[in-house]
This record gives sequence, C-alpha cells and structure tokens, in this order.
Amino acid sequence: MARQLDEQVAARFPVGQRLRVLDVGMGQGTQALRLARAGHQVTGVERDATMIAAAREALSGEPEGIRERMRIVEGDGHETGVHFLPGSFDVVLCHGVLMYVAEPDALLAGLARMLAPGGLLSLLVRNGDALAMRPGLSGDWSQALRAFGTTAYRNRLGLDARADRLSALTATLAGIGAPLHAWYGVRVFTDTAADGAEPPAALDTLLDAEERAGRTDPYRGVAALLHLCGVRG
Repeated sequence: MARQLDEQVAARFPVGQRLRVLDVGMGQGTQALRLARAGHQVTGVERDATMIAAAREALSGEPEGIRERMRIVEGDGHETGVHFLPGSFDVVLCHGVLMYVAEPDALLAGLARMLAPGGLLSLLVRNGDALAMRPGLSGDWSQALRAFGTTAYRNRLGLDARADRLSALTATLAGIGAPLHAWYGVRVFTDTAADGAEPPAALDTLLDAEERAGRTDPYRGVAALLHLCGVRG
C-alpha cells in the first residue's frame, strides 16, 4: 500500500515539496514515521496508550531532524476539529480505522475538512464486497455463507467490526467534497497467510504480484482491503 500512496502523492504534488500530513489512527506510527523520514511534516493522532508508547519509542530512535518533523497527538479521529483548523493538511491518512466506527460519515466529513484544496484523503478499509473470500478460502463454508449480504464480521483479533462497500464509500466521498480519484485492492493473494508468518524467500516477487493484482480488475474487487484515494475539490 505504501507504493500506492507514494504514487498518488507524486502525481499530485511537486517533487521535493514538504507536505503537511495528518495520520488519524496512526497505530504504532509505521506510516507516519515513513513519511517523516521522507521529509514531510507529519502529525499522528491516536487514542490507544499502548500504540502511542510504541510510536514514541520508535520516534525516539530517529535522528533529531526526523523527530522534529513528527508530532504525536493523543485523541480521537472525531476530534480533528478541536485540534486543527480546516484546510491545515495536504494529505490525510485514515488507515484501518473505519472498521471500528459504527457510523463513519461524520468522521469522514471531519477528515475532508482538514484538507487544503487539492489535498489527498487516503483510506484503508475492509472490503464489504468480499467478506466471504477469507472464510471460503479457509474452508469455513458456514461462515462464508453468513458473509453474504452483510458488512459485519469478526476480525482475527476476535473483535466485532464492519466493512465498507466501494459503491457506498464512493457516494460518501463525493458528498463530503473529496470525490474518489483512485482505488486499489490490498491483500489479494496474501489474506489467508497466518499472522506473524515468516516472509517468503521471494518476497519482492510476491509484493510485485500483490501490487499488480491490486490495480487490476477483476482481482482488486475481491481483495481483503480497499485503498481509496479522494481529492478535495
């Protein structure tokens, strides 16, 4: 997914421009730190204390210049309007968050308001049009049948979560002034791999295959996750 994000950033902004990036639900800060290393000014928002501690520990090992470019804010994604002025960011990331938000429209509208004109909104969501794929490929036929016609599921952590359908998110993004510009599939071939499994010897080849499938129909439509990029008008 990092390749996809970098592609969209490169297509929208001049080479070398230091972007203002907001990462909502940054987790342990992997993506935020990667962008700070690339020279961008990054603000990460996270409410989980364990994740914040991990992000701060990772940041503490970086050179001073990178530490100065990354700010961590303890808070909820719904509170962006409390912490920041509208139009304050060129890029807003919200990856792996919407599946835990029962009614995401207000959150998405708030994120869109944070974007400057022409800014990029990057979302990573569970694919609601392909929920039967994981249990089906794993041989859990009963669960596969239950997955049809619903956007509710239980994730690998045992938490109840929800998925998003491409058509519904496309309509939502248009309604909040950040219409869909591009979308990709993520984890087309690797969704059934065990968590924590050792990377295969041919990792680069696997990544290339995933990248190709993630931007090619019909494969991207059955990916476990969708990466959507909207652009603020």
